[in-house]
This record gives sequence, structure tokens and C-alpha cells, in this order.
Amino acid sequence: MPAAKYKFSGQESYDHNISKVTGGFVGTLRVKSSTILWKPSDARSGTPWYSVTLDEFIEFAKRKSYKVSK
Repeated sequence: MPAAKYKFSGQESYDHNISKVTGGFVGTLRVKSSTILWKPSDARSGTPWYSVTLDEFIEFAKRKSYKVSK
């Protein structure tokens, strides 16, 4: 893992549990200052998280996303 280039002013990471509107857990998105991680709901205990660096995510978002206003 590369040395951190960014940092949060608060917690080290933030977890977001994502569920379907109709019910049912989809997975957990963990946001760290320099990494974004994903763990699907069907992952077993001890299964590693999928991860992408913040720089990789930024480049992906620029290439694949639509520009929107808040």
C-alpha cells in the first residue's frame, strides 16, 4: 500500500452500510483518506476487501462519470 498523500481531519475511516430500498444488505463501503474499499454482503469473515486508491478512483470518475451539480 502506498504512503498516505491525503488525510481526514476527523476519523481515520468512515463505513457506510448499503442496503436495497426493498430491503436486504448489499455491502459495506469504507472510505479512508487515500483508499476506497468495498466488501459485498456475501463475503465471508476474513475475506479481504476490494480496494482502489483515491487517485485511481479520481481518474475513473473523470473518465466514466457525468458532470452534475450538487
